[in-house]
Amino acid sequence: MQPLTCQGSPAKTAEMRPSPLARTYDPNSVLRAAYRRFFEHIQIDETWLRIVREAAERGPVTYVLRNVSFLDFVALDYITKAHGLPEVRFANDLGLWLLEPFGETWREALRPSTRESPEQRLARVIQSGGSAALFLKRPPTFLEKTIGNRKRYVSAEGDNLIRTLFELQRHIDRPIMLVPQVFVWSKRPASLQGSWVDFMFGPREWPGTMRIAAQFLLNYKHVLLRAGEPMSLLDFMKFNQGEGDDTLVRRGTYALIRKIERERRAIVGPIRKPADRVRDEIIRSPKLQSTIKHLAGDGAAERMVLTARAYATLRQMEASPDPETIRGMTAVFEGVLNRVYAGLEIDKEGLERVRQAAQLGTLVLLPSHKSHIDYLLLSYVLYENSLQLPLIAAGDNLSFFPVGAILRRGGGFFIRRSFKGDRLYVAVVDAYLRRLLKDGWPIEFFLEGARSRTGKLLAPKVGLLNMLVDSAVGLPNREVFFVPVSIGYERLLEEGSYVRELLGGEKKKESTAGLIRAMGILAERYGRLNVQFGEILSLSQAAQEVGWKRELKPTPAKRRELTTRIAYRVMAEINKSTAVTPGSIVALALLTHGRRGVVHTELVARVHRLAAVLRSLGARMTPSLATSAGVVRPTCVGEAIEMFRGAGIVEVHLPGENLQSGAKSGKASTGDDSIYTVPENKRLALDLSKNIILHYFVPAALGSAAMLAPPGPPISRTVVRERVQRLSRLFKYEFMFRADASFEKIFDDTLQQMVDRGELVIEAGDHLGLGEGHDGLDGRGWVVLYASMVRNFVESYRVAARSLSLLLKGPMPTKDLARRSLAIGDRMYLAGDIERREALSRPCLDNAFQSLLDQGYLEPQEDKKIALASSFNDAEAVRAIEARIANYLPRRADDRA
Repeated sequence: MQPLTCQGSPAKTAEMRPSPLARTYDPNSVLRAAYRRFFEHIQIDETWLRIVREAAERGPVTYVLRNVSFLDFVALDYITKAHGLPEVRFANDLGLWLLEPFGETWREALRPSTRESPEQRLARVIQSGGSAALFLKRPPTFLEKTIGNRKRYVSAEGDNLIRTLFELQRHIDRPIMLVPQVFVWSKRPASLQGSWVDFMFGPREWPGTMRIAAQFLLNYKHVLLRAGEPMSLLDFMKFNQGEGDDTLVRRGTYALIRKIERERRAIVGPIRKPADRVRDEIIRSPKLQSTIKHLAGDGAAERMVLTARAYATLRQMEASPDPETIRGMTAVFEGVLNRVYAGLEIDKEGLERVRQAAQLGTLVLLPSHKSHIDYLLLSYVLYENSLQLPLIAAGDNLSFFPVGAILRRGGGFFIRRSFKGDRLYVAVVDAYLRRLLKDGWPIEFFLEGARSRTGKLLAPKVGLLNMLVDSAVGLPNREVFFVPVSIGYERLLEEGSYVRELLGGEKKKESTAGLIRAMGILAERYGRLNVQFGEILSLSQAAQEVGWKRELKPTPAKRRELTTRIAYRVMAEINKSTAVTPGSIVALALLTHGRRGVVHTELVARVHRLAAVLRSLGARMTPSLATSAGVVRPTCVGEAIEMFRGAGIVEVHLPGENLQSGAKSGKASTGDDSIYTVPENKRLALDLSKNIILHYFVPAALGSAAMLAPPGPPISRTVVRERVQRLSRLFKYEFMFRADASFEKIFDDTLQQMVDRGELVIEAGDHLGLGEGHDGLDGRGWVVLYASMVRNFVESYRVAARSLSLLLKGPMPTKDLARRSLAIGDRMYLAGDIERREALSRPCLDNAFQSLLDQGYLEPQEDKKIALASSFNDAEAVRAIEARIANYLPRRADDRA
């Protein structure tokens, strides 16, 4: 090792030789007990530990912190010792040497002639294999405050220490690892608007002693420690080869501060601005001003009126997040969760991906939407995991008192369901979203536009997304990340109201009275919740996929293509990341059974079979359903049955029980001889749980339905392909297919998977036959099971086809046609023409009529009416349409599940 010369005390240099390690801070017994009492609550995670340990394996570690803080140092010292990490043997005082905890510094203060410079002590520690804590900034002096120095107080001493590390790196082979550290003592964000607290006790960046003590005592149980991405000085110097020391120090310091600020910003969010300043910035935005000018013409008075309307719209729309309200909402929501749900299961790996993305750019969170709980659940998960809360787009139907005021202070902003015909409102919303993105606020909204009443994903509504993409395109230096989020339920709180709407009832408007009436749902149990994160899509990645370079302005067509690509990629990722729960898989097994009741042992076998297929498809499973190895837990079926039995959705019968006496009451028995039945009027409620995971089976289900249609297997592969393509077009509004593959690839992949599992075989002449099967079910059994999963949809579309006879008398409003179709469906169900009670679903009938319209069987008319197309306007043609659909309903007894 070559000797290293470091800039030491004035006009002197000293040769650094290997020497014993400097001592670490050793508090007395009283302080040690106090530190243990307070610092053991600091929240660190495996990621922090992993980062520091991996850095220590590569070379000596220097912990880098932004602002000098004795409290940060002693906390870091305690944690490193508690976890067996590299201990701190040097900390620069940046002018606060009296607070530096190493005894040798006190002795040197009393004997200046023997005092080492900070640079010499740092070099000695690192060269001897020790670790150091390096603070980059010091507090401003009184003179700097007086003259208004705006250099952000980066210490010259800090620069010299960084310079020493660069010089030392040139003489050792192992990389010196700089690990940025962030202590967050309060989640309250910084504000541009000073307060009397800042004046009296010091600003948040440089708090006074009393403010430090208050923050510590109030928040010591909630303190966070995060580590940024480590910097290898060896790699940094190679990347900046040929640069002088001044440039290296400047770039290195800037890179470290940026890493630290990314970590802090991911937790506390952007700096808050006064509300009136934000409004002024939005109103002055060029695009909004151009719209106002265009609408007002040359009249100054008209322009003032429109500007006033824009201000009023902003006040009605804007979010006003308040930390205390958020904390209170979190506590209340946690109480509701514990009362109503059996637990919350979170995708921790996905959450870490979200954390990393939050450090690199702005997040746009796009969760699935099945319940009003969605508004609060994702924010709760982010808050509990120390991530910045998003501002959430909510419909203005939720702005009623007192919910509106609470949601607004929790981060909600309210927009209309429809913007049609109001150019000023569109411009205000666009300007507001643009400002949020520019300021770095994470944004959350529901791409489906409304809550799904069926359990399946709805088709994306791209209006709001288009505005966000347009805004993001105008910020070429800021990366925007679109985060797919699947929020899963075993049962929905709105189950009762959804069933009523599915049967044709009108949606009730949200109100305070309705909120009070809904409190009764808290008396029931709804199983477990889960939150899963899909693969995050960046704007740059999406731009590359559609062939657009971000430095160029996209054409309107290219921007629409970009928005559409993001929308369908996100929806596909939500489906892909949806987790299978005990409730959803048991519901699927019960509704596809085909007989009146199922014995417990048979139900368990069906669940195991379905789980095996789901594993082969790469579906996620919640911990309550299966172990990490994919083994189904023995208790999951009984837990799901008890949940459904408590809601009256499933009845439990015991051997020898008299049917007239009714099902077993009280706690359900899940013995091997128990028999489970689903009352016909409860199948629609159970269907909500089944549909959550139905998308995993849809490709195989459509292929199976096509195979079982006359003449049945063995059947030509070409015929099956054509039939599946017709079914895919028929159900285009029901199911979402992969966004990254063509129909041909999806068909071929699905067919190969069924062959690999032994459900099908490819016979001579490219015919498809039935295989030997697996997991206790032969090939025909599997094909029949898959086809039964979509039988209720085929039957619903058959009801819609028969209802076309109502149009033989003339055009009819779509709403009236759907309402009367439900009555026709009731008669078909009672007559045995259809078997599944859940086929009588209003949204399914609406989708069917839209699909028949697209296929040319119907024609749109004025006043939202539809009529039969001229070539199908007779009874025989209507019967032919129904027959084509009914052809996919198995008729043989052994072709029914």
